[in-house]
Amino acid sequence: MARPRIVITGLGGLCALGTNVPAIWGEMRAGRSGIGEITTAPLHELKVRIGAEIKELPDHDLDRKRLVTMDRFSLLAVIAAGEAIRQAGLVVDQANTARIGAIVGTGIYGAETAEENYRAVLLEGKSRAAIFTVPKIMPGAPAGQVSMSYGLRGPVFGVTSACASSNHALSAAVDQLRLGRADVMIAGGTDAPLVYGVLKGWEALRALARETCRPFSADRDGLVIGEGAGMAVLETYDHAVARGATILAELAGAGMSGDASDIVAPTVEGPVSAMQACLADAGLKPEDIDYINAHGTGTKANDEIETMAIRRVFGAHADRLSVSSTKSMHAHCMGASGGLEMIACVMGIREGIVPPTANYREKDAACDLDVTPNVAKEREVRAAISNGFAFGGTNAVLAFKGA
Repeated sequence: MARPRIVITGLGGLCALGTNVPAIWGEMRAGRSGIGEITTAPLHELKVRIGAEIKELPDHDLDRKRLVTMDRFSLLAVIAAGEAIRQAGLVVDQANTARIGAIVGTGIYGAETAEENYRAVLLEGKSRAAIFTVPKIMPGAPAGQVSMSYGLRGPVFGVTSACASSNHALSAAVDQLRLGRADVMIAGGTDAPLVYGVLKGWEALRALARETCRPFSADRDGLVIGEGAGMAVLETYDHAVARGATILAELAGAGMSGDASDIVAPTVEGPVSAMQACLADAGLKPEDIDYINAHGTGTKANDEIETMAIRRVFGAHADRLSVSSTKSMHAHCMGASGGLEMIACVMGIREGIVPPTANYREKDAACDLDVTPNVAKEREVRAAISNGFAFGGTNAVLAFKGA
């Protein structure tokens, strides 16, 4: 029996570029970066002062009783999921609730909650942690909160694989739909890592940029951390058509691999394997791909290795690809990155626009692809892939195409 096609009928997102998909995409198209001084979170004695933060959350109708049980990373996921559900015109009722689920990826945990309780107990001498600490901090909380907020009683769980978490969550959602366990899945990723403890850890890794994120530029000097969420409504093609939904794009395939090498240093072989597996799963040839949303963190090693991996997979066609790293604009939003980069791929396909790699200054002979420097490019995007390569050597790549 032929497996079902999986389509996207709704998108939702928020990050430093904007608090909904049209705003995010508008800034991406314009090549404007959301990276700047962190002003909304206490940084204490941190050397790190830059990031990509959401200055103000959009209005939402969540009541106080629910809000007190939610860390910021859950709230971002719920807001993004709500936008996606509204765009999809999805109505959840008793007839379909058991056939709709949620899978949300996160790279870390409820960091704001951890920070607040660490300071309360260990620095301020309070005798107990806040009552909802455990349910707020757990990595599976965003998926649970999305399901409770929108009444989803199908498969619900969290996924965590560092920076590849969104792509793994979307892949897992595709699997639920292909296996017939659900008709609709809300999936994507979220993270809110702009707190002292997390940034202090990144500071120790010496991987952070001093000024801004410059992927593929010869003068790049590291990544910048951001916060956000990106979510999609996924459903089988037949289900979408039957309910008269507008189909935005097809999530055509996914490929995953493990480096089995080093906890932080990437390999070429792992990304190559994941991209090849993704193309095979999607039934696409290398020459079918017009755009690659690169993992593109802005570190010396990642960008060189990703360039090598792309050339190995795409051969001569690599020189005809448009490549860009939107992390140059929304920064590295940890587990949310893939969800935000999905927005770039889907909107790029729909509008025939490749968003640029912002902040680019100097050509690097080791990163010699067309990285779409600074200015968006108009071109037909028949199909795109989105790369996610994470610490731990956990790689996940998604393929999108016009529906």
